[in-house]
Amino acid sequence: MSREHLLRRLTAIFAADVAGYSRLTGMDEEGTHVRLREHLRLLIDPTIAAYRGHIVKNTGDGLLAEFNSVVDAMRCAVDVQRGMAERNSDVPANNRIEFRIGINVGDVIQDNGDIFGDGVNVAARLEAIAEPGGICVSDDAHRQLRDKLDVVFDDAGEQNLKNIGRPVRVFRVRDRGAAANQRPTLALPDKPSIAVLSFQNLSADPEQEYFADGVVEDITMALSALRWLFVIARNSSFTYKGRHVDVKQVGRELGVRYVLEGSVRKAGNRIRIAGQLIDAENGAHLWTDRFEGALEDMFDLQDHVTASVISAIAPKLQVEEIRRANRKPTENLTAYDYYLRGLVQLRRTTMEANREALALFCRAIELDHGLACAYGMAAWCYVQRKARGWMIEPEQESAEATRLARKAVRLGGDDPVALSRGGYALAFVAQEFDDAAALMDRGLAVSPNLAEAWTLSAWLRVWRGESDLALEHVARAMRLSPLDPSMYGMQGAMAYAHFLASRCDVASLCAEQAMRDNPKFLLTICISAASKALAGQLEPAQKAMARALELNPDLRASTLRDLAPFRRAEDFAMFAKGLRKAGLPE
Repeated sequence: MSREHLLRRLTAIFAADVAGYSRLTGMDEEGTHVRLREHLRLLIDPTIAAYRGHIVKNTGDGLLAEFNSVVDAMRCAVDVQRGMAERNSDVPANNRIEFRIGINVGDVIQDNGDIFGDGVNVAARLEAIAEPGGICVSDDAHRQLRDKLDVVFDDAGEQNLKNIGRPVRVFRVRDRGAAANQRPTLALPDKPSIAVLSFQNLSADPEQEYFADGVVEDITMALSALRWLFVIARNSSFTYKGRHVDVKQVGRELGVRYVLEGSVRKAGNRIRIAGQLIDAENGAHLWTDRFEGALEDMFDLQDHVTASVISAIAPKLQVEEIRRANRKPTENLTAYDYYLRGLVQLRRTTMEANREALALFCRAIELDHGLACAYGMAAWCYVQRKARGWMIEPEQESAEATRLARKAVRLGGDDPVALSRGGYALAFVAQEFDDAAALMDRGLAVSPNLAEAWTLSAWLRVWRGESDLALEHVARAMRLSPLDPSMYGMQGAMAYAHFLASRCDVASLCAEQAMRDNPKFLLTICISAASKALAGQLEPAQKAMARALELNPDLRASTLRDLAPFRRAEDFAMFAKGLRKAGLPE
Protein backbone atom coordinates (compact mmCIF):
# COMPACT_ATOMS: atom_id res chain seq x y z
CA MET A 1 0.00 0.00 0.00
CA SER A 2 1.45 3.35 -1.01
CA ARG A 3 1.82 6.14 1.54
CA GLU A 4 -0.89 8.25 -0.08
CA HIS A 5 -3.49 5.54 0.51
CA LEU A 6 -2.91 5.25 4.28
CA LEU A 7 -5.87 6.56 6.29
CA ARG A 8 -4.85 8.78 9.19
CA ARG A 9 -7.07 10.42 11.80
CA LEU A 10 -7.02 11.97 15.27
CA THR A 11 -8.59 9.84 17.98
CA ALA A 12 -8.63 9.12 21.72
CA ILE A 13 -6.81 5.87 22.43
CA PHE A 14 -7.72 3.69 25.42
CA ALA A 15 -5.34 0.85 26.35
CA ALA A 16 -6.02 -1.57 29.20
CA ASP A 17 -4.44 -4.74 30.54
CA VAL A 18 -4.60 -6.93 33.64
CA ALA A 19 -1.95 -6.23 36.27
CA GLY A 20 0.01 -9.37 37.18
CA TYR A 21 -1.76 -11.52 34.60
CA SER A 22 1.10 -14.06 34.38
CA ARG A 23 1.05 -14.55 38.15
CA LEU A 24 -2.73 -15.04 38.15
CA THR A 25 -2.65 -17.58 35.33
CA GLY A 26 0.20 -19.38 37.07
CA MET A 27 -2.04 -19.78 40.12
CA ASP A 28 -5.21 -20.77 38.20
CA GLU A 29 -5.00 -20.64 34.42
CA GLU A 30 -8.54 -21.70 33.54
CA GLY A 31 -10.19 -19.85 36.44
CA THR A 32 -8.40 -16.59 35.58
CA HIS A 33 -9.41 -16.91 31.93
CA VAL A 34 -13.06 -17.50 32.84
CA ARG A 35 -13.15 -14.60 35.33
CA LEU A 36 -11.51 -12.20 32.86
CA ARG A 37 -13.98 -13.18 30.16
CA GLU A 38 -16.86 -12.50 32.58
CA HIS A 39 -15.46 -9.07 33.49
CA LEU A 40 -15.16 -8.20 29.81
CA ARG A 41 -18.64 -9.44 28.95
CA LEU A 42 -20.52 -7.98 31.90
CA LEU A 43 -18.62 -4.74 32.59
CA ILE A 44 -15.88 -3.67 30.18
CA ASP A 45 -17.52 -4.23 26.79
CA PRO A 46 -20.92 -2.71 27.75
CA THR A 47 -19.24 0.32 29.38
CA ILE A 48 -17.12 1.03 26.31
CA ALA A 49 -20.22 0.75 24.11
CA ALA A 50 -22.20 3.03 26.44
CA TYR A 51 -19.63 5.80 25.89
CA ARG A 52 -19.65 5.32 22.12
CA GLY A 53 -16.28 3.64 22.09
CA HIS A 54 -15.06 0.93 19.73
CA ILE A 55 -12.91 -2.05 20.72
CA VAL A 56 -10.17 -2.31 18.13
CA LYS A 57 -8.75 -5.59 19.39
CA ASN A 58 -8.38 -7.85 22.40
CA THR A 59 -4.83 -8.63 23.46
CA GLY A 60 -5.31 -11.75 25.59
CA ASP A 61 -4.84 -9.98 28.91
CA GLY A 62 -6.31 -6.66 27.83
CA LEU A 63 -7.70 -4.59 24.99
CA LEU A 64 -7.24 -1.56 22.77
CA ALA A 65 -10.19 0.77 22.15
CA GLU A 66 -10.74 4.17 20.62
CA PHE A 67 -13.21 7.00 21.22
CA ASN A 68 -14.17 10.08 19.24
CA SER A 69 -14.00 12.09 22.48
CA VAL A 70 -11.26 11.90 25.09
CA VAL A 71 -13.86 12.97 27.69
CA ASP A 72 -15.90 9.87 26.83
CA ALA A 73 -12.74 7.75 27.05
CA MET A 74 -12.02 9.09 30.55
CA ARG A 75 -15.59 8.67 31.75
CA CYS A 76 -15.47 5.09 30.52
CA ALA A 77 -12.16 4.47 32.31
CA VAL A 78 -13.48 5.85 35.61
CA ASP A 79 -16.65 3.73 35.41
CA VAL A 80 -14.62 0.63 34.55
CA GLN A 81 -12.35 1.09 37.58
CA ARG A 82 -15.30 1.80 39.88
CA GLY A 83 -17.08 -1.28 38.58
CA MET A 84 -14.01 -3.48 39.04
CA ALA A 85 -13.57 -2.19 42.60
CA GLU A 86 -17.13 -3.31 43.37
CA ARG A 87 -16.68 -6.68 41.69
CA ASN A 88 -13.44 -7.24 43.63
CA SER A 89 -14.82 -6.16 47.03
CA ASP A 90 -15.16 -9.75 48.32
CA VAL A 91 -12.15 -11.19 46.46
CA PRO A 92 -8.84 -11.72 48.34
CA ALA A 93 -6.28 -9.13 47.23
CA ASN A 94 -3.86 -11.65 45.71
CA ASN A 95 -6.64 -13.15 43.55
CA ARG A 96 -8.10 -9.94 42.16
CA ILE A 97 -8.19 -9.11 38.48
CA GLU A 98 -7.29 -5.40 38.36
CA PHE A 99 -6.93 -3.34 35.20
CA ARG A 100 -4.37 -0.68 34.38
CA ILE A 101 -5.55 1.92 31.88
CA GLY A 102 -3.65 4.41 29.72
CA ILE A 103 -5.32 7.18 27.68
CA ASN A 104 -3.72 9.29 24.96
CA VAL A 105 -4.88 11.59 22.18
CA GLY A 106 -2.97 11.19 18.94
CA ASP A 107 -2.84 10.76 15.21
CA VAL A 108 -3.16 7.08 14.20
CA ILE A 109 -3.00 5.01 11.05
CA GLN A 110 -6.07 2.91 10.31
CA ASP A 111 -5.40 -0.29 8.41
CA ASN A 112 -7.63 -3.35 8.04
CA GLY A 113 -9.64 -2.60 11.17
CA ASP A 114 -6.58 -2.00 13.34
CA ILE A 115 -4.84 1.22 14.40
CA PHE A 116 -1.12 1.90 14.53
CA GLY A 117 1.31 4.69 15.23
CA ASP A 118 3.05 6.65 17.93
CA GLY A 119 -0.26 7.63 19.57
CA VAL A 120 -1.15 3.96 20.15
CA ASN A 121 2.32 3.18 21.48
CA VAL A 122 2.16 6.04 24.00
CA ALA A 123 -1.23 4.84 25.29
CA ALA A 124 0.16 1.31 25.73
CA ARG A 125 3.19 2.62 27.65
CA LEU A 126 0.97 4.78 29.87
CA GLU A 127 -1.09 1.70 30.72
CA ALA A 128 2.11 -0.16 31.65
CA ILE A 129 3.11 2.44 34.28
CA ALA A 130 -0.37 2.82 35.77
CA GLU A 131 -1.03 1.27 39.15
CA PRO A 132 -3.41 -1.70 39.44
CA GLY A 133 -6.88 -0.16 39.41
CA GLY A 134 -5.37 3.14 38.20
CA ILE A 135 -5.42 5.40 35.15
CA CYS A 136 -2.60 7.37 33.51
CA VAL A 137 -3.06 10.01 30.81
CA SER A 138 -0.69 11.93 28.57
CA ASP A 139 -0.20 15.69 28.60
CA ASP A 140 -2.13 15.95 25.32
CA ALA A 141 -5.12 14.15 26.85
CA HIS A 142 -4.86 16.15 30.08
CA ARG A 143 -5.17 19.48 28.25
CA GLN A 144 -8.56 18.41 26.88
CA LEU A 145 -9.77 16.81 30.11
CA ARG A 146 -8.93 19.30 32.84
CA ASP A 147 -11.88 21.02 34.52
CA LYS A 148 -14.37 18.81 32.64
CA LEU A 149 -14.65 15.82 34.98
CA ASP A 150 -14.84 15.24 38.72
CA VAL A 151 -11.38 13.67 38.91
CA VAL A 152 -8.02 14.78 40.25
CA PHE A 153 -4.92 14.82 38.04
CA ASP A 154 -1.63 14.28 39.88
CA ASP A 155 1.30 15.53 37.81
CA ALA A 156 3.84 12.68 37.62
CA GLY A 157 6.28 14.76 35.56
CA GLU A 158 8.02 13.78 32.36
CA GLN A 159 8.54 10.05 31.95
CA ASN A 160 10.88 8.19 29.61
CA LEU A 161 8.52 5.54 28.23
CA LYS A 162 9.84 2.35 26.70
CA ASN A 163 10.54 2.66 22.95
CA ILE A 164 9.16 6.22 22.84
CA GLY A 165 11.77 8.63 21.51
CA ARG A 166 10.74 11.71 23.52
CA PRO A 167 9.83 12.14 27.19
CA VAL A 168 6.07 12.24 27.84
CA ARG A 169 4.52 14.27 30.61
CA VAL A 170 2.23 11.93 32.58
CA PHE A 171 -0.74 12.57 34.86
CA ARG A 172 -2.13 9.99 37.28
CA VAL A 173 -5.89 10.12 37.76
CA ARG A 174 -7.65 9.97 41.11
CA ASP A 175 -11.42 9.49 41.22
CA ARG A 176 -13.02 11.98 43.63
CA GLY A 177 -16.07 9.73 44.03
CA ALA A 178 -13.94 6.71 44.95
CA ALA A 179 -11.79 8.81 47.26
CA ALA A 180 -14.91 9.94 49.11
CA ASN A 181 -15.71 6.30 49.89
CA GLN A 182 -12.24 5.48 51.20
CA ARG A 183 -11.83 5.01 54.90
CA PRO A 184 -10.43 8.12 56.58
CA THR A 185 -7.00 8.17 58.16
CA LEU A 186 -7.24 8.27 61.95
CA ALA A 187 -4.81 10.18 64.12
CA LEU A 188 -2.54 8.16 66.39
CA PRO A 189 -3.45 8.15 70.11
CA ASP A 190 -1.14 9.81 72.59
CA LYS A 191 0.17 6.43 73.77
CA PRO A 192 1.46 3.22 72.10
CA SER A 193 -1.28 1.69 69.95
CA ILE A 194 -1.76 -1.75 68.42
CA ALA A 195 -4.22 -3.81 66.37
CA VAL A 196 -4.15 -7.61 66.60
CA LEU A 197 -5.27 -9.00 63.24
CA SER A 198 -6.93 -12.41 62.93
CA PHE A 199 -4.40 -15.24 63.06
CA GLN A 200 -4.30 -17.67 60.17
CA ASN A 201 -5.66 -21.13 60.96
CA LEU A 202 -2.99 -23.59 59.78
CA SER A 203 -4.73 -26.63 61.27
CA ALA A 204 -5.74 -29.41 58.92
CA ASP A 205 -9.35 -29.01 60.06
CA PRO A 206 -10.98 -25.77 58.82
CA GLU A 207 -13.53 -26.17 61.61
CA GLN A 208 -10.75 -25.12 64.02
CA GLU A 209 -11.12 -21.52 62.79
CA TYR A 210 -13.01 -20.65 65.97
CA PHE A 211 -10.03 -21.87 68.00
CA ALA A 212 -7.59 -19.54 66.19
CA ASP A 213 -10.05 -16.69 66.67
CA GLY A 214 -10.27 -17.49 70.37
CA VAL A 215 -6.49 -17.35 70.74
CA VAL A 216 -6.47 -13.88 69.15
CA GLU A 217 -9.34 -12.74 71.33
CA ASP A 218 -7.48 -13.73 74.49
CA ILE A 219 -4.25 -12.04 73.36
CA THR A 220 -6.25 -8.90 72.54
CA MET A 221 -7.94 -8.99 75.95
CA ALA A 222 -4.62 -9.42 77.73
CA LEU A 223 -3.12 -6.45 75.90
CA SER A 224 -6.28 -4.43 76.60
CA ALA A 225 -5.69 -4.77 80.34
CA LEU A 226 -2.62 -2.53 80.03
CA ARG A 227 -3.79 1.02 80.63
CA TRP A 228 -0.75 2.59 79.01
CA LEU A 229 -1.53 0.78 75.73
CA PHE A 230 -4.27 1.65 73.19
CA VAL A 231 -5.70 -1.57 71.70
CA ILE A 232 -8.14 -1.71 68.78
CA ALA A 233 -11.18 -3.89 69.43
CA ARG A 234 -11.37 -7.35 67.91
CA ASN A 235 -14.50 -6.49 65.90
CA SER A 236 -12.61 -3.85 63.90
CA SER A 237 -9.38 -5.83 63.56
CA PHE A 238 -11.31 -8.82 62.21
CA THR A 239 -12.79 -6.82 59.32
CA TYR A 240 -9.48 -7.58 57.57
CA LYS A 241 -9.88 -11.33 58.07
CA GLY A 242 -9.30 -13.43 54.96
CA ARG A 243 -7.76 -10.51 53.07
CA HIS A 244 -4.20 -9.86 52.00
CA VAL A 245 -3.61 -6.56 53.77
CA ASP A 246 -1.09 -3.76 53.66
CA VAL A 247 -0.14 -3.08 57.28
CA LYS A 248 0.50 0.57 56.44
CA GLN A 249 -3.09 0.86 55.26
CA VAL A 250 -4.31 -0.95 58.39
CA GLY A 251 -2.35 1.48 60.52
CA ARG A 252 -3.90 4.48 58.74
CA GLU A 253 -7.46 3.15 58.82
CA LEU A 254 -7.38 2.02 62.46
CA GLY A 255 -5.12 4.78 63.73
CA VAL A 256 -2.45 2.54 65.29
CA ARG A 257 1.34 2.42 65.30
CA TYR A 258 1.77 -1.37 65.57
CA VAL A 259 0.10 -4.38 63.96
CA LEU A 260 0.38 -7.96 65.24
CA GLU A 261 -0.09 -10.81 62.73
CA GLY A 262 0.28 -14.53 63.30
CA SER A 263 -0.90 -18.08 62.84
CA VAL A 264 -2.17 -20.96 64.96
CA ARG A 265 -1.64 -24.63 64.24
CA LYS A 266 -3.46 -27.20 66.35
CA ALA A 267 -2.65 -30.86 65.71
CA GLY A 268 -3.69 -33.53 68.18
CA ASN A 269 -2.49 -32.47 71.60
CA ARG A 270 0.05 -29.96 70.28
CA ILE A 271 -0.35 -26.28 69.48
CA ARG A 272 1.96 -23.81 67.79
CA ILE A 273 1.45 -20.03 67.87
CA ALA A 274 3.56 -17.83 65.60
CA GLY A 275 3.48 -14.04 65.61
CA GLN A 276 5.14 -11.00 64.11
CA LEU A 277 4.92 -7.41 65.28
CA ILE A 278 5.12 -4.77 62.54
CA ASP A 279 5.60 -1.01 62.67
CA ALA A 280 2.63 0.18 60.60
CA GLU A 281 4.32 3.48 59.79
CA ASN A 282 7.20 1.98 57.79
CA GLY A 283 6.39 -1.75 57.55
CA ALA A 284 9.46 -2.75 59.57
CA HIS A 285 9.32 -6.08 61.44
CA LEU A 286 10.08 -5.35 65.09
CA TRP A 287 9.72 -8.87 66.43
CA THR A 288 8.92 -12.36 65.22
CA ASP A 289 8.79 -15.59 67.19
CA ARG A 290 7.16 -19.00 67.43
CA PHE A 291 5.87 -20.81 70.51
CA GLU A 292 5.05 -24.50 70.66
CA GLY A 293 3.80 -26.77 73.39
CA ALA A 294 1.15 -29.16 74.64
CA LEU A 295 -2.49 -28.10 74.37
CA GLU A 296 -2.81 -27.88 78.13
CA ASP A 297 -0.08 -25.21 78.02
CA MET A 298 -2.09 -23.02 75.61
CA PHE A 299 -2.60 -20.13 78.02
CA ASP A 300 1.11 -20.09 78.87
CA LEU A 301 1.87 -19.89 75.14
CA GLN A 302 -0.53 -16.97 74.78
CA ASP A 303 1.13 -15.30 77.76
CA HIS A 304 4.53 -15.67 76.03
CA VAL A 305 3.21 -14.05 72.87
CA THR A 306 1.65 -11.19 74.82
CA ALA A 307 4.73 -10.59 76.95
CA SER A 308 7.00 -10.63 73.89
CA VAL A 309 4.82 -8.12 72.05
CA ILE A 310 4.78 -5.80 75.06
CA SER A 311 8.52 -6.08 75.44
CA ALA A 312 9.00 -5.16 71.78
CA ILE A 313 6.87 -2.04 72.20
CA ALA A 314 8.32 -0.91 75.51
CA PRO A 315 11.63 -2.63 76.30
CA LYS A 316 11.82 -1.01 79.72
CA LEU A 317 8.40 -2.22 80.83
CA GLN A 318 8.47 -3.62 84.32
CA VAL A 319 8.01 -7.37 84.68
CA GLU A 320 5.11 -6.82 87.08
CA GLU A 321 3.11 -5.06 84.36
CA ILE A 322 3.66 -7.94 81.97
CA ARG A 323 2.53 -10.44 84.58
CA ARG A 324 -0.59 -8.40 85.27
CA ALA A 325 -1.60 -8.82 81.61
CA ASN A 326 -1.48 -12.61 81.89
CA ARG A 327 -5.00 -13.79 82.62
CA LYS A 328 -6.06 -17.42 82.45
CA PRO A 329 -9.86 -17.62 82.18
CA THR A 330 -9.95 -21.29 83.11
CA GLU A 331 -7.77 -24.34 83.59
CA ASN A 332 -10.45 -26.48 81.94
CA LEU A 333 -9.73 -26.37 78.21
CA THR A 334 -12.87 -28.29 77.31
CA ALA A 335 -14.99 -25.68 79.08
CA TYR A 336 -13.07 -22.96 77.29
CA ASP A 337 -13.67 -24.71 73.97
CA TYR A 338 -17.45 -24.63 74.57
CA TYR A 339 -17.17 -20.95 75.51
CA LEU A 340 -15.42 -20.13 72.21
CA ARG A 341 -18.05 -22.03 70.24
CA GLY A 342 -20.74 -20.06 72.04
CA LEU A 343 -19.15 -16.75 71.01
CA VAL A 344 -19.23 -17.84 67.37
CA GLN A 345 -22.94 -18.69 67.58
CA LEU A 346 -23.82 -15.49 69.39
CA ARG A 347 -22.40 -13.32 66.62
CA ARG A 348 -24.97 -14.70 64.19
CA THR A 349 -27.76 -12.74 65.97
CA THR A 350 -30.63 -15.09 65.13
CA MET A 351 -33.06 -16.69 67.58
CA GLU A 352 -31.79 -20.18 66.76
CA ALA A 353 -28.15 -19.13 67.13
CA ASN A 354 -28.99 -17.44 70.44
CA ARG A 355 -30.50 -20.69 71.72
CA GLU A 356 -27.44 -22.66 70.62
CA ALA A 357 -25.05 -20.11 72.16
CA LEU A 358 -26.85 -20.27 75.51
CA ALA A 359 -26.62 -24.08 75.49
CA LEU A 360 -22.86 -23.88 74.79
CA PHE A 361 -22.24 -21.33 77.55
CA CYS A 362 -24.26 -23.46 80.00
CA ARG A 363 -22.20 -26.49 79.01
CA ALA A 364 -19.01 -24.52 79.69
CA ILE A 365 -20.40 -23.57 83.12
CA GLU A 366 -21.22 -27.21 83.89
CA LEU A 367 -17.60 -28.14 83.21
CA ASP A 368 -16.12 -25.16 85.09
CA HIS A 369 -18.35 -23.59 87.74
CA GLY A 370 -15.91 -20.70 88.15
CA LEU A 371 -15.81 -19.53 84.51
CA ALA A 372 -17.11 -16.00 85.08
CA CYS A 373 -17.10 -14.90 81.44
CA ALA A 374 -19.39 -17.82 80.50
CA TYR A 375 -21.93 -16.71 83.11
CA GLY A 376 -21.73 -13.17 81.74
CA MET A 377 -22.28 -14.25 78.14
CA ALA A 378 -25.14 -16.59 79.16
CA ALA A 379 -26.82 -13.62 80.86
CA TRP A 380 -26.21 -11.61 77.69
CA CYS A 381 -28.12 -14.24 75.69
CA TYR A 382 -31.18 -13.38 77.77
CA VAL A 383 -30.59 -9.66 77.25
CA GLN A 384 -30.70 -10.27 73.50
CA ARG A 385 -33.90 -12.29 73.87
CA LYS A 386 -35.61 -9.54 75.81
CA ALA A 387 -34.44 -6.74 73.49
CA ARG A 388 -35.49 -8.62 70.34
CA GLY A 389 -38.81 -9.94 71.66
CA TRP A 390 -37.64 -13.57 71.68
CA MET A 391 -38.58 -14.45 75.28
CA ILE A 392 -41.17 -17.23 75.47
CA GLU A 393 -41.57 -17.27 79.28
CA PRO A 394 -40.48 -13.74 80.26
CA GLU A 395 -40.81 -14.13 84.04
CA GLN A 396 -38.77 -17.34 84.29
CA GLU A 397 -36.20 -16.22 81.72
CA SER A 398 -35.72 -12.85 83.41
CA ALA A 399 -35.15 -14.60 86.74
CA GLU A 400 -32.54 -16.89 85.17
CA ALA A 401 -30.82 -13.94 83.48
CA THR A 402 -30.59 -12.15 86.83
CA ARG A 403 -29.18 -15.26 88.53
CA LEU A 404 -26.51 -15.71 85.85
CA ALA A 405 -25.61 -12.01 85.90
CA ARG A 406 -25.14 -11.97 89.67
CA LYS A 407 -23.00 -15.08 89.50
CA ALA A 408 -20.88 -13.53 86.73
CA VAL A 409 -20.08 -10.36 88.65
CA ARG A 410 -19.49 -12.23 91.90
CA LEU A 411 -16.94 -14.55 90.27
CA GLY A 412 -15.45 -12.04 87.83
CA GLY A 413 -13.79 -9.50 90.06
CA ASP A 414 -11.17 -8.76 87.40
CA ASP A 415 -12.90 -10.18 84.31
CA PRO A 416 -14.11 -7.29 82.12
CA VAL A 417 -16.42 -9.51 80.06
CA ALA A 418 -18.17 -10.85 83.16
CA LEU A 419 -18.42 -7.39 84.73
CA SER A 420 -19.69 -5.56 81.65
CA ARG A 421 -22.08 -8.21 80.32
CA GLY A 422 -23.30 -9.25 83.76
CA GLY A 423 -23.59 -5.65 84.92
CA TYR A 424 -25.58 -4.62 81.87
CA ALA A 425 -27.91 -7.60 82.29
CA LEU A 426 -28.67 -6.48 85.84
CA ALA A 427 -29.71 -3.07 84.50
CA PHE A 428 -31.63 -4.19 81.42
CA VAL A 429 -33.39 -7.20 82.93
CA ALA A 430 -33.53 -6.53 86.69
CA GLN A 431 -33.33 -2.68 86.50
CA GLU A 432 -30.64 -2.61 89.19
CA PHE A 433 -29.12 0.56 87.71
CA ASP A 434 -26.81 1.68 90.52
CA ASP A 435 -25.16 -1.71 90.97
CA ALA A 436 -24.88 -2.03 87.20
CA ALA A 437 -23.10 1.33 86.88
CA ALA A 438 -20.61 0.44 89.61
CA LEU A 439 -19.88 -2.93 87.99
CA MET A 440 -19.54 -1.36 84.55
CA ASP A 441 -17.09 1.23 85.88
CA ARG A 442 -15.06 -1.54 87.50
CA GLY A 443 -14.93 -3.44 84.20
CA LEU A 444 -13.77 -0.32 82.34
CA ALA A 445 -11.09 0.25 84.96
CA VAL A 446 -9.85 -3.33 84.56
CA SER A 447 -9.82 -3.13 80.75
CA PRO A 448 -10.07 0.44 79.43
CA ASN A 449 -9.51 -0.77 75.85
CA LEU A 450 -12.60 -2.98 75.66
CA ALA A 451 -14.81 -1.26 73.06
CA GLU A 452 -17.83 -3.46 73.69
CA ALA A 453 -17.76 -2.47 77.38
CA TRP A 454 -17.77 1.24 76.46
CA THR A 455 -20.75 0.58 74.14
CA LEU A 456 -22.68 -1.23 76.87
CA SER A 457 -21.79 1.54 79.29
CA ALA A 458 -23.20 4.09 76.83
CA TRP A 459 -26.50 2.19 76.69
CA LEU A 460 -26.56 1.95 80.48
CA ARG A 461 -26.12 5.74 80.73
CA VAL A 462 -29.03 6.11 78.27
CA TRP A 463 -31.32 4.11 80.55
CA ARG A 464 -30.09 6.13 83.53
CA GLY A 465 -30.88 9.40 81.69
CA GLU A 466 -27.22 10.52 81.46
CA SER A 467 -27.15 11.63 77.84
CA ASP A 468 -23.82 13.52 77.89
CA LEU A 469 -22.01 10.64 79.55
CA ALA A 470 -23.59 8.21 77.07
CA LEU A 471 -22.23 10.24 74.14
CA GLU A 472 -18.80 10.40 75.77
CA HIS A 473 -18.68 6.64 76.25
CA VAL A 474 -19.93 5.79 72.77
CA ALA A 475 -17.25 8.08 71.30
CA ARG A 476 -14.62 6.05 73.18
CA ALA A 477 -16.09 2.84 71.78
CA MET A 478 -16.03 4.16 68.21
CA ARG A 479 -12.39 5.20 68.44
CA LEU A 480 -11.37 1.84 69.87
CA SER A 481 -13.30 -0.01 67.14
CA PRO A 482 -13.69 2.32 64.13
CA LEU A 483 -14.60 -0.48 61.68
CA ASP A 484 -16.83 -2.47 64.02
CA PRO A 485 -19.50 -4.60 62.26
CA SER A 486 -21.66 -3.83 65.31
CA MET A 487 -21.37 -0.08 64.74
CA TYR A 488 -25.16 0.02 64.55
CA GLY A 489 -25.25 -0.58 68.32
CA MET A 490 -23.02 2.45 68.93
CA GLN A 491 -25.05 4.60 66.54
CA GLY A 492 -28.23 3.44 68.27
CA ALA A 493 -26.91 4.54 71.66
CA MET A 494 -26.04 7.92 70.13
CA ALA A 495 -29.58 8.23 68.76
CA TYR A 496 -31.13 7.62 72.19
CA ALA A 497 -28.70 10.01 73.91
CA HIS A 498 -29.57 12.83 71.49
CA PHE A 499 -33.28 12.00 71.88
CA LEU A 500 -33.02 12.41 75.65
CA ALA A 501 -31.40 15.80 75.08
CA SER A 502 -34.41 16.79 72.88
CA ARG A 503 -32.30 16.80 69.71
CA CYS A 504 -34.82 14.77 67.70
CA ASP A 505 -33.37 15.71 64.30
CA VAL A 506 -29.89 14.45 65.26
CA ALA A 507 -31.39 11.37 66.90
CA SER A 508 -33.25 10.60 63.69
CA LEU A 509 -30.05 10.85 61.60
CA CYS A 510 -28.14 8.55 63.99
CA ALA A 511 -30.99 6.05 63.92
CA GLU A 512 -31.05 6.05 60.12
CA GLN A 513 -27.33 5.28 60.04
CA ALA A 514 -27.83 2.41 62.46
CA MET A 515 -30.77 1.04 60.46
CA ARG A 516 -28.70 1.03 57.26
CA ASP A 517 -26.16 -1.20 59.00
CA ASN A 518 -28.77 -3.42 60.67
CA PRO A 519 -32.37 -3.03 59.42
CA LYS A 520 -33.63 -5.51 62.05
CA PHE A 521 -32.38 -3.86 65.25
CA LEU A 522 -35.66 -3.10 67.00
CA LEU A 523 -34.33 -0.48 69.43
CA THR A 524 -33.05 1.80 66.64
CA ILE A 525 -36.23 1.40 64.58
CA CYS A 526 -38.25 2.51 67.60
CA ILE A 527 -36.09 5.56 68.33
CA SER A 528 -36.34 6.47 64.66
CA ALA A 529 -40.15 6.34 64.87
CA ALA A 530 -40.29 8.29 68.15
CA SER A 531 -37.84 11.03 67.09
CA LYS A 532 -39.50 11.54 63.70
CA ALA A 533 -42.96 11.65 65.26
CA LEU A 534 -41.99 14.28 67.84
CA ALA A 535 -40.27 16.28 65.06
CA GLY A 536 -43.56 16.33 63.13
CA GLN A 537 -42.49 13.88 60.41
CA LEU A 538 -45.52 11.65 60.77
CA GLU A 539 -45.39 9.68 57.54
CA PRO A 540 -41.79 8.37 57.95
CA ALA A 541 -42.50 7.85 61.67
CA GLN A 542 -45.48 5.64 60.84
CA LYS A 543 -43.41 3.66 58.33
CA ALA A 544 -40.77 3.03 60.99
CA MET A 545 -43.45 1.98 63.48
CA ALA A 546 -44.95 -0.43 60.95
CA ARG A 547 -41.49 -1.95 60.47
CA ALA A 548 -41.07 -2.33 64.26
CA LEU A 549 -44.43 -4.10 64.55
CA GLU A 550 -43.49 -6.34 61.65
CA LEU A 551 -40.39 -7.45 63.56
CA ASN A 552 -42.22 -7.75 66.90
CA PRO A 553 -46.01 -8.02 66.47
CA ASP A 554 -46.46 -8.16 70.27
CA LEU A 555 -44.93 -4.72 70.84
CA ARG A 556 -47.37 -2.53 72.79
CA ALA A 557 -47.27 0.66 74.84
CA SER A 558 -48.23 -1.40 77.88
CA THR A 559 -45.12 -3.62 77.52
CA LEU A 560 -42.72 -0.95 76.31
CA ARG A 561 -40.53 -1.07 79.43
CA ASP A 562 -39.40 -4.56 78.42
CA LEU A 563 -37.74 -2.96 75.39
CA ALA A 564 -36.57 0.34 76.87
CA PRO A 565 -36.08 0.30 80.67
CA PHE A 566 -35.67 4.06 81.23
CA ARG A 567 -35.03 4.82 84.87
CA ARG A 568 -36.52 8.32 84.83
CA ALA A 569 -40.27 8.56 84.33
CA GLU A 570 -39.97 11.67 82.15
CA ASP A 571 -37.62 9.90 79.71
CA PHE A 572 -39.96 6.95 79.35
CA ALA A 573 -42.97 9.25 78.96
CA MET A 574 -41.31 11.17 76.10
CA PHE A 575 -40.32 7.93 74.36
CA ALA A 576 -43.81 6.43 74.73
CA LYS A 577 -45.41 9.66 73.53
CA GLY A 578 -43.36 9.60 70.33
CA LEU A 579 -44.16 5.95 69.63
CA ARG A 580 -47.88 6.42 70.30
CA LYS A 581 -47.86 9.34 67.89
CA ALA A 582 -46.16 7.08 65.34
CA GLY A 583 -48.90 4.47 65.74
CA LEU A 584 -47.86 2.12 68.56
CA PRO A 585 -50.95 0.25 69.84
CA GLU A 586 -51.83 0.44 73.51
